[in-house]
Amino acid sequence: MSEDPRRAIPRTDTLLAEPPFATAASRLGRTRVRAAIVAAQQRARDGDIAPTEVAAAALAVLPARTSSLTPVLNATGVVVHTNIGRAPLSPSAVEAVADAAGYVDVELDLTTGARSRRGVGALAALLEAVPDAGGALIVNNGAAALVLATTALAAGGEVIVSRGEMIEIGDGFRLPDLIASTGARLREVGTTNRTHVRDYLDAVGPDTGCILKAHPSNFRVDGFVSSVGPAQLSGARRPDGSPVPLVADIGSGLLAADPLLPDEPDATTWLREGATIVTASGDKLLGGPQAGLVLGEAEVVERLRRHPLARALRVDKLTLAALEATVRGPVPPVTAALHLTAEELRPRADRLARALGREVVAVDGRVGGGGAPGVPLPGWAVEVPVPAVERLREPAGDGPVVLARVDEGRGLLDLRCVPADRDVDVEAALRVALDLPSS
Repeated sequence: MSEDPRRAIPRTDTLLAEPPFATAASRLGRTRVRAAIVAAQQRARDGDIAPTEVAAAALAVLPARTSSLTPVLNATGVVVHTNIGRAPLSPSAVEAVADAAGYVDVELDLTTGARSRRGVGALAALLEAVPDAGGALIVNNGAAALVLATTALAAGGEVIVSRGEMIEIGDGFRLPDLIASTGARLREVGTTNRTHVRDYLDAVGPDTGCILKAHPSNFRVDGFVSSVGPAQLSGARRPDGSPVPLVADIGSGLLAADPLLPDEPDATTWLREGATIVTASGDKLLGGPQAGLVLGEAEVVERLRRHPLARALRVDKLTLAALEATVRGPVPPVTAALHLTAEELRPRADRLARALGREVVAVDGRVGGGGAPGVPLPGWAVEVPVPAVERLREPAGDGPVVLARVDEGRGLLDLRCVPADRDVDVEAALRVALDLPSS
């Protein structure tokens, strides 16, 4: 009688002790690796694989990365792409996050040993970058900054806002709903296309908590239009003579004016024009991690910081580290990509096209992330078949995921947001997607 072949199935503890599995356990955890081994053993018992194939089958299902998030190369030409994480961190910010991953003095004064203000380095960096701000606060995203401001200043009262600024942001979130969640009442003024200073001032009353000036960000209204800037609203007062705070939501997070984006508001300018506080995102045009920024009059910022909601919205040490490194460090990738010219991009596109036997076409990239919707970013793209764009999202082996775009039935691969030293990886991925021999 022959011996049952299932007896040849390797033992779990034996496989766990082997170097490939021990290495995998150090990255993924022993429980996850053990589960893969047990599943492969069961396949052998069921006759799906031979006992000698158990180890290989178990290793094959173990992920190469510790996170389910997959790195991608952004060849869409959209710089701040919400679906792939908006701003890529700069090398200095990545280093700062790694340094902060262990124990750090996030809320500790190392000189005295006493508790300190949370994230003093990041706050100081923001105040140095925006000297017109007397105070700064960091929360977990731009919407949170706006919600905190309106809650602290207007809960139970009114928020005056122009009908032309009743915007909807990503994923269906609407400004009126956000404000209503704070317990404040919206007081709409003006019309969709035209709002005047008098519309705001006539609406101010004893219940006015603040005036909100919201940058539309992801759309434009052209033609017979009129809007009111911060300078015209900064002197508003209630009937008792008390000043009405002006909350200015600039959206994308520019700290100072950028000539490339003349219609995109920045914190420095709007504070100089009279905004009490400015709220913004940290992961769009600022080019840092997801965060919400509050900059402005020290007394008002402190009022927000002391509000109970601020505790629920605070950021962790990794965000603080990355934000400080972004503000203090060299030009972040978002800024660099925005300012690449068509002349700088053409040689890279030509090299890639020649290597693959493809054509180069003129294209316009986009800022993305709700920023500067009317500003084109002239550049060049390599035209590829649409099926190749789809295959680039499913790389073979250890190749990178490359995200291109489809426009009017053409596949377009734009190198604007791809680091120059990764062009070779894009070429390798395209060779696979186009069924071309490797170079």
